[in-house]
Amino acid sequence: MHLSSAFSNFAYMYQPIHIDRNNLTIMGVRFPDLETLDSTANAIGSNMFEGFEPTESRIALIRDYMLNKITFRQFIEAAISTAHV
Repeated sequence: MHLSSAFSNFAYMYQPIHIDRNNLTIMGVRFPDLETLDSTANAIGSNMFEGFEPTESRIALIRDYMLNKITFRQFIEAAISTAHV
């Protein structure tokens, strides 16, 4: 693969997400504090390199898991049930 092909594949894979640090939101999903927002944004960014495509519902799911509102099992079950959404 030529270097120019690698860069065009990267550009195709990468889709920026809207992060509003002033209003504590990622793609419109509200967070309780900056620390949780930053941790979630970092996790989403890392997973996007592996093909993860964030949606509002997926971001809310990650947020709820990081805030211990749902268990890991609930997180996995919800992720599987919404995998094709």
